[in-house]
Formats: sequence, structure tokens, C-alpha cells
Amino acid sequence: MTPAASAGAVRNDEARDGPAARDDHEDRAPKRGKTVHGELANAGHRVLASDDAEVEAYLETALNAPPPDRTASDRPGGAVPRGESSASEPDTVVVLDFGSQYAQLIARRIRELHVYSELMPFDTPWAEIARRRPSALILSGGPASVYDTGAPRPDPAIWASGVPILGICYGLQLMAHQLGGEVIPATRREYGPAHVTFTDATPSGLFAGLDREQPVWMSHGDSIVRPPAGFRATAQTDSTPYAGLTDSERGLYGIQFHPEVVHTPRGRDILRNFVVGVAGARQTWTAANFIESTVSEIRSRVDAHARATGSIGLVICALSGGVDSAVAAALVHRAVGDRLTCIYVDHGLMRKRESELLRITFEQNLGMKLVMVDARERFLARLRSIEDPEQKRKIIGDEFIRVFEEQAATLSRDSPIDFLTQGTLYPDVIESTTSDTKAAHKIKSHHNVGGLPADLRFTLIEPLRHLFKDEVRAVGLELGLPEAMVLRQPFPGPGLAIRIIGEVTRERLDTLREADWIVIDEIKAANLYRSLWQSFAILTPVRSVGVMGDLRTYANVVAIRAVTSEDGMTADWAKLPYEVLAKISSRIVNEVPGVNRVVYDISSKPPATIEWE
Repeated sequence: MTPAASAGAVRNDEARDGPAARDDHEDRAPKRGKTVHGELANAGHRVLASDDAEVEAYLETALNAPPPDRTASDRPGGAVPRGESSASEPDTVVVLDFGSQYAQLIARRIRELHVYSELMPFDTPWAEIARRRPSALILSGGPASVYDTGAPRPDPAIWASGVPILGICYGLQLMAHQLGGEVIPATRREYGPAHVTFTDATPSGLFAGLDREQPVWMSHGDSIVRPPAGFRATAQTDSTPYAGLTDSERGLYGIQFHPEVVHTPRGRDILRNFVVGVAGARQTWTAANFIESTVSEIRSRVDAHARATGSIGLVICALSGGVDSAVAAALVHRAVGDRLTCIYVDHGLMRKRESELLRITFEQNLGMKLVMVDARERFLARLRSIEDPEQKRKIIGDEFIRVFEEQAATLSRDSPIDFLTQGTLYPDVIESTTSDTKAAHKIKSHHNVGGLPADLRFTLIEPLRHLFKDEVRAVGLELGLPEAMVLRQPFPGPGLAIRIIGEVTRERLDTLREADWIVIDEIKAANLYRSLWQSFAILTPVRSVGVMGDLRTYANVVAIRAVTSEDGMTADWAKLPYEVLAKISSRIVNEVPGVNRVVYDISSKPPATIEWE
């Protein structure tokens, strides 16, 4: 989320000339996933995916799991009938997405206030929104102008719903336009930092407790010149007389700036004033409450299936070593106990000691049933002589499927397995509203594995489907999982195979594992680990001349990659202290046999990618 990306645009809020707008809203086409190069995805391209997404795609292909049934009633708090309330069901803020690059960020900011939020398409019918019993609605920004032909508009019924509404940027202009005000192209557009003045004698409502002058982030090319009847101005800038509007009688509020970005320092206070102060939403969306309601829901669902089918209600989960599958497994285990079996396929491509940590955590500390499959030789044999990164991914995915399918078939001999647990996150659920954006959908096109048993068909359990990544980590810590696992940096599904440029061999894996261990060890020693999105070593195909102990060497070159990012979509190379880089380099060339040179990657994304393959 880089607010600067919208600076210099020539149309309305988050106008489509900015780089972020081009990626997300090009020609207002249906959203698609992105390739590793940041382009809109087409057939045959690898799509950016979370650390567990590729593993899940392999499983869906192999086990023929039916698509998840995510109905309107699928929300936290259990499967309560529509129209009835539940003590465990959280108050909800619905965010209508009009194409903003910040729409997910708005939803995340609301959740940081411990209030549940859902992101929905701008044209969602009011009846569908009403089924969620929202405490408030927020209208996001967007690249369009309200007077454009075909400009996105919500169901008009929202204006008479009685539910408090906050319009942000385009959302404010839309509110003014649809309720009788006037919006025109601005003579002086505002993009980037600005200062807003609250015009109420005593700031209240949205601006309660804030100083009259505030720095904010603007991104708009249109302006309101006449507010609708019943509205009064609450904020202004030098060029925007209506930077804030309110009709408190109808519960309608709007602001021209973006409170969700860090460049509006008191933006979260404004959102809190609206969600908690104006709308009165309860702040019950916490990790502890989520665990309680989710465990109850899973237990009820599995037990009901067991009663209906006469089965035991067995569940399996593939542990990838990533955060998502680990937290999902811990939640399901709390719900069904020994009816869950976790399967971990050790493909030999993990970092040093990670497989041991997983065994200790799940088998010894948490007391779960854990099947650890030693498939290291199988994967190495299939990767022999393979250098192309996409071939590596296909081979690893295919072999993973075959190993997991064998284990699932073995486990189901005595009693049928009914459920497969996956770590699907809320961004995946949002994207799956269109088939082109589901990462697993694109990845599955690469894996066509036939001849699998027809009876290996499971129903999916997705306990994390309502959570963003940071919320998953909070739940994992609340469940008692070790920090080393929960706060682990993202790690690719194919593991170290795509951090070895060229052929993957046992010797090259050992070299990279030791170098990578030193990188992480020194990053943690410098207290930098949690401030970085990712940090790791790459074993390059390059060898260079060196001198060690007065002898000439011709040995491997290791590259170091460390980046900062908020979501992995863009990233900047980390400005690590020289002394940290020096320590890493010295240790690698002295402690890792066969390495005599270390280089540091100072490429940002874009144009580079985070991973080298």
C-alpha cells in the first residue's frame, strides 16, 4: 500500500494513470491475478501466491475436493439462521469496494479496532448487505468520476437504510452526487500530502478529540461544489471547501481524504470515531473470541456430518511448514481432537531444522496425530538435471500430490476420511468471487494428475477464511503455537528448490541451508527479523576465483536478499546495516564449505521479483 503511487495521476481519486491503478483497474476489466512480474495473469503464467497457496492447489487437484460452499450465512459466529442473532456473531462493518487500491486496507483498519469487517462489491444488492446486519457501511475510493457514463454506483436503497454510512473520497463524491449535490472536475487537483481544517466550532462525531488542523493524504481530481440538502461542511482545505460533509440526522458522513493510509496520522482515530462512536459497533473481534466461535462451528459441523452418515468424522490436514496450515491445524485439532490427522511431506527442501520444529510442536507439544513422510529421495530423484524454475515447480507439485494421495489412501482404509483442512485466507475468499483471480485456479492449470482413486473426495474445512494474514498470526499466538513458527517470514511452497539457481542436488541443498541459516541467525541477532518481509540466501550458478589460506579457490557465489513490504505485491530492498552484512558475509565464507563470495541484491519489486525464480 504505497500512497505515493497515486501522486501525479490526472483523473479522480486513485486515478487510473498511476502505476497501482494500472495494475488493479486497467480498463475497469474484471480483476485477475498477477504474475510474478506484476502483470495481469494470462494462461501459463505463475500467479503470486501465499506460502501455503500452492500446496493447497496441489491438494485440491489430487483429492478432487469440491469447491467450498461459501453462502451468505458463511461468516464468523457459527451457522446461525438469517434473521436470528448470535452471542458469538460479531458486529459487522461492510466496506463497499468501488475499485480502490486501498479497499482491503480499509477493511483491515476496521479489524484493527476489534470490529469485524467484510469487503463486498460496490453493486451488492441491499438485501444481500442487510443479511449481514451491518452496524455501518463504508464506501471506498475508486478511479472513476461520478459523472462518468457507467460510473460504479451502489444500490440506492442504502441511502434510506438507516445504517450509518461513511464515504471516503470517491465514496463521499458519490454520496453528494446521488443525494442531490454537485460534483465537477477540480480546477486544482490534490494528490499527496495536504492539510485539512475541521470547521466545526467544537469538533465532534468523526473528528472528536482531534486538533483542528490535521495532515492528511489526498488523491482526487474532482470536487464537490454544492452539497446535498441537509448536509453541512465539517472540513476544508485551501482548494477543497467540502473536504468533509455530515448529515447526522440520517447518519451520513463523508471525507475527501484517506484515513486508512499511514500518511494520515490520525486516520485510525477518525475510523474509530465512526465505527465505535457513531455506529456503536462492539469491539469483540478478538483472537480469543474468534477461536471460541470457530472451534464451536467446526465441532458442530463435523459432528453433524458424522451423525448423518454414520461415520467417525475424520479430518486430514497437510502441514506445509507455513503459518497458515499450522494455525488451521491447531484450530481444527482443538475442535475435533484425535479425529484430525496431520500429514507432513518432507520433500527435503525446507530450511535448516524446520522439519524438526514442526515435529516437536505438533506431535510432542500439542499432542496431534502427525504422519511425517520422508520423501526426500523421491523429490531429489525427480529434480535431477532439472534447471528450469517452472519445471521445478511442476515436478514438486506433482510429486507432492502423489505422496499425499498415497498417505490419504492408507489412512482411509479403516475408516473413510470426510474433511480436508486448508489454510485459505480472507484475501483468497475475496478474489475467488471471480475465477480468474483465485491463485489456486491458475496454479492448478499446471498440474494434471490422472488416475487418482475416485473415493478420495473430501469436503473442505477452511477455518481461516475470515482472516487477514496478521490476524492469522494473532490467532496462532493465542493458540500457543511457538513464535518461531507463527512469526515466520513467508516461504515459497517449492522451498529451497527455487532458491537454488540451476540443478537441485543434495550437496547444493546442504550448502544453501547452511548459508541461509547464517543469514537468518544474524538478522535475528540484530533484531531486524520482524521488520523485514523476507530475508534469505540464494545459491547462484556462478563460481568465482578467491584466495583462502594463501590458496586459490574457485567456489560458489551466494546472494543475500532482504526486502521490506506490507503485502508482498511491491517491495524495496532493505538497507541493512553494513556491520550486519559484513558479519553475514564473513560467517558464510568461513563456515560454509564451497563458498568464497557473498553479494547483496539491491533490486526492488518491481522491476525485480522478491524470489529469484
